[in-house]
Amino acid sequence: MPQDAPILIEANFDGLVGPTHNYAGLSFGNVASESNTGNASRPRDAALQGLSKMRALAEMGLLQGIIPPQERPHIPTLRRLGFSGTDEQIIEKAAKHDPILLAQVSSASCMWTANAATVAPSADSADGRVHLTVANLRSMAHRFIEGPQTARILRVIFPDRDRVTVHDPLPSADAFGDEGAANHTRLHDDLPHGQASSGIHLFVYGSHHADRQGQRPARFPARQTLEASRAIARLHQLDPSRTIFAQQHPDVIDAGAFHNDVVAVGSGPILLYHQKAFLDEAATLKACRQAVGDAFRPIRVDDDRVSVNIAVATYLFNSQLVRMDTGYAIIAPTESRDHVSVRSEIDRIIADPSNPITAVHYFDLRESMRNGGGPACLRLRVPLTSTEQNSVASGCILSRDGKADAAQFARLESWVRKHYRETLIPREIADPKLMHESRAALDELTQILGLGSIYEFQRGQ
Repeated sequence: MPQDAPILIEANFDGLVGPTHNYAGLSFGNVASESNTGNASRPRDAALQGLSKMRALAEMGLLQGIIPPQERPHIPTLRRLGFSGTDEQIIEKAAKHDPILLAQVSSASCMWTANAATVAPSADSADGRVHLTVANLRSMAHRFIEGPQTARILRVIFPDRDRVTVHDPLPSADAFGDEGAANHTRLHDDLPHGQASSGIHLFVYGSHHADRQGQRPARFPARQTLEASRAIARLHQLDPSRTIFAQQHPDVIDAGAFHNDVVAVGSGPILLYHQKAFLDEAATLKACRQAVGDAFRPIRVDDDRVSVNIAVATYLFNSQLVRMDTGYAIIAPTESRDHVSVRSEIDRIIADPSNPITAVHYFDLRESMRNGGGPACLRLRVPLTSTEQNSVASGCILSRDGKADAAQFARLESWVRKHYRETLIPREIADPKLMHESRAALDELTQILGLGSIYEFQRGQ
């Protein structure tokens, strides 16, 4: 790396679970989400579990950020779909005439910020800017509505237009289905604390829309297309020689691996993946090895050690890989710890001196897991230079100089305890009181984070 090259530090921007977190089972192909349909959720616990993980990573010396939840229920969507009257009347009408739609506009799924956008750091783009393309999430109605608000929030968090470009979602057409960073991995040579001057971008897609003869899943939809991934690479002005496109195996999508981050996770020179993650494993590894170089460290988990079904159930690969002083660490859910074969596999990986992974940290994220998202789903990775870090909205950075912002964490935890319900069942989203509670919470949150009026209800829309 040239001595004058800027140093990148990877920030994890976690999504804060919203007050309407519930189990409506809206995500077809998400086994965990569908299996918990109708059960009582615990919004307060969900938000506190997420904050606990953020605090722990910040205390480990990692750069930790936060992205606020979106307004739910989203009344503007109901108005656009023909409901009229006061906000309270609209909720009552939707509950009576289209309860599924009400559930969709009340979903707290924006907490999974791995689906918020795809990111390229300034070191990798031809124009020297950080690029974020907001995902269109067109395959699911409850997630499709997130795009405009996600773009608005990201532009407030990253306000420096000279250094950061936030692209609007791709056109909402079958050919351009895009689910964000959950299908994207940035690899690079191994340097301390995840530092790198430039990286390799591995885009994983579920289908090639234009190839009608190509292999596709038969049971569940392929949410990411090759066309979308190629478009994002162009928008981010990536070097084609440092960009790889690989197809996810259709069989693992049909098994419930609706995003690639359910069967693979990468960071630095490491690609930890399930044997059946890629349709052409050999070609994918060859391309990564040629691009990354001798530092590339693929770690395969064989199907006879951990089956795809077990990987989906425990979210082994939906862990985070983070760079510590002593090597890389796995940030895994307690479900992985509690499953004998998965725990054994993690222990085997850590004990192997041929790879840089030296530790594992387990976190209780049960509320997120039950709705189909683990540690990796909850965070958007944004590599930033020190100058770029300084331009981020200060209230959304929860660690400084390797130390957690204890005061800001305390404010956020107190805010959750003040505003969030202890339990929530799907039918309770028909209660207009929940809307008012959520709006009061979000209004106070924007003050804590210093973001201004980012929500439509704050601007009278």
